[in-house]
Amino acid sequence: MHAVIDQTVTRPRGVERVVSGQFVMDGAGVKINRVLTQALQRRLDPFLMLDAFGSDKAGDYIAGFPEHPHRGFETITYMLAGRMRHRDSGGNEGLITDGGVQWMTAGRGVIHSEMPGQTEGLMEGFQLWLNLPAKDKLCDPWYRDIPNREVPRFTTDAGVTVQVIAGATHSVEGAVQRAGTEPLYLDIELPAGARFEQVLPAGHHAFIYVFRGEAIVAGKGVPHTRMAIFDNAEGADGVVLEAATPTRLLLIAGRPLREPIAQYGPFVMNTQAELEQAVADFRAGRFSA
Repeated sequence: MHAVIDQTVTRPRGVERVVSGQFVMDGAGVKINRVLTQALQRRLDPFLMLDAFGSDKAGDYIAGFPEHPHRGFETITYMLAGRMRHRDSGGNEGLITDGGVQWMTAGRGVIHSEMPGQTEGLMEGFQLWLNLPAKDKLCDPWYRDIPNREVPRFTTDAGVTVQVIAGATHSVEGAVQRAGTEPLYLDIELPAGARFEQVLPAGHHAFIYVFRGEAIVAGKGVPHTRMAIFDNAEGADGVVLEAATPTRLLLIAGRPLREPIAQYGPFVMNTQAELEQAVADFRAGRFSA
């Protein structure tokens, strides 16, 4: 698809800071780079976490993520390479493959597992946690598998290829829309020297994660495996991305909820009392069936 360029940024945002992330073990021992940590949740509201994982060593991922619960938010898993099988307590099952997306709304509670569908080869991708508004935290769970062929994409005149996982850009609607948080989730591939502009509402929080090459924002280089958080300068109307070398990155933005965040592991609510109820409900077997 070839998009008409209908967005021009007149006053671009700058980079507030560049973040390296933390290498941690999760699930049954999977090695990941936790780029968006709990300390950044208020700054990047409505986003709660971003994990980047990638290895061609089966020992780094083969144990996967056995059954575990969630309540109060959404998980978006984007597989660049490899195969991951999902099963949950709502009876959903799916296999995410190269370039595919799995979008799960935990809502009032779901128990799921994410296990490798491979025993060798490269597995690479991301998991993003998106908060739910207080009024929706106990909604019915929801799940959708989106194969790569169903992810809308376009190429600009400058040769920039964009896959639109959520939101809308340059007249192209993404695979998923959310009214409360208005997430924009783009996978952008830029040839060396190319430029891409994205208009953003003034109040939305935004960041990029570079996973190939090096991006340039307002003259500042952002190397691969780094996240750059955009400032919210008054009067700024979007972001301008340039590529020093062939570069690929995620651009993620959303409308902050500005609600209290109470988190206990896989439960994200608004109050301590709601967290205690989540734990009690999980232990009593009251999660999604």
